[in-house]
Amino acid sequence: MVNHSRRRRPLLPIIGLLLLLLLSSISATPSHQHHLEKEEEDSPITRFQGYLRINTVHPNPDYASAVSFLKSQALSIGLQTKTLEFARSKPLLLLTWPGSDPSLPSILLNSHLDSVPVEPSKWLHPPFSAYRSPDGKIFARGAQDDKCIAMQYLEAIRNLRAQNFQPTRTIHISYVPDEEIGGFDGAAKFVASKEFADLNVGFMLDEGQASTGDEFRVFYADRSPWNLIIKAFGMPGHGSRLYDNSAMENLMKSVELITKFRESLFDVVKAGKAANSEVISVNPVYLKAGIPSPTGFVMNMQPSEAEAGFDLRMPPTADPDLVKIRIAEEWAPAIRNMTYQIIEKGPIRDYMGRPLMTLTNDSNPWWSIFKQAITEAGGKLAKPEILSSTTDARYMRQMGIPTLGFSPMTNTPILLHDHNEFLKDTIYLRGIKVYESVISSLSSSVRASA
Repeated sequence: MVNHSRRRRPLLPIIGLLLLLLLSSISATPSHQHHLEKEEEDSPITRFQGYLRINTVHPNPDYASAVSFLKSQALSIGLQTKTLEFARSKPLLLLTWPGSDPSLPSILLNSHLDSVPVEPSKWLHPPFSAYRSPDGKIFARGAQDDKCIAMQYLEAIRNLRAQNFQPTRTIHISYVPDEEIGGFDGAAKFVASKEFADLNVGFMLDEGQASTGDEFRVFYADRSPWNLIIKAFGMPGHGSRLYDNSAMENLMKSVELITKFRESLFDVVKAGKAANSEVISVNPVYLKAGIPSPTGFVMNMQPSEAEAGFDLRMPPTADPDLVKIRIAEEWAPAIRNMTYQIIEKGPIRDYMGRPLMTLTNDSNPWWSIFKQAITEAGGKLAKPEILSSTTDARYMRQMGIPTLGFSPMTNTPILLHDHNEFLKDTIYLRGIKVYESVISSLSSSVRASA
């Protein structure tokens, strides 16, 4: 007879050991999970998401929360902080990393706090959720324009400090309000202040745009915006009459002339002879005319006044005086009972009367250092461009400060001001490494002039 109990006995210790391991695993899981969550809560990506979740869109940007968040990040890596206010409820945060030789002109990194409005119903994900898709796309208003660089500056400095890097030149970061509505209460007042003069800025980096290819885009100038309002006047009359110099006739003649001018320059762009940002653009944005009635407009009466508005953008190579002559003599001549108003939205020349451009050749030592830093980071620069729109960089260039527009985003669709704005996590993280190279190179060089 076989003794079965003796054969089973060795299984008991094994079962007990398995139970012990299982219990140990269960008891350790919460702690381990907490550790993972802790790591996930405090990473470059989650810090970026935290900033994106702050609603800073116009007309009511939450500047206070944005400044508080950025200030806490700056203090956590040992930067000096100062909050300035040149207009009520519009704070400007200034961060400083002192260099070993404060007598040298400093480096300024700039980013704006505000964002343009959104239409949430047209987004795939809520625009302030900073939703991260399985393929790494982070959706949020400001992901490209320009909360990415705001946090990349800080992350790059965090890494440099961890490497015990010490800048020779002092590094400043400015977070300014109201860029999206002209910057008049932000950067414009900042550069005119004693606080800005005391920074002794020698070179500045501001925002750029994404590149759809492998090369980083860099901008040496912006186009200057004008608002052009043209008004035409004439005798009113019955809708059936034919007569000269009615208000609508005169205005339509102007629209026709402006359209022909626009088409002639657009043809140059379409032929590949110039970039869109290198020519003057003029686009109609509104038309106001007619005599209102309870059901719409009076259709049998020609109005005595008509008005049109145009968005006009000039590259720094254009002569603003010649444009003004064209407007006065061709587009809105007084002999056709017309008037016009030009609203210049910012400077078009620097303090010495020169075009607002930063040199991108070896005569500018800052350019050489920047270009080499990009190469050392494994990147390549595309041909320097004029930005077709406008940024706060114009105010620094007005002061004669060399300024480049740069946002390290390659292989990325251009989605600023668009629905479903996003930035991929890998692109964001690579940008941090690029800024490490750029910031360390710019702040270490002593050969660049003021």
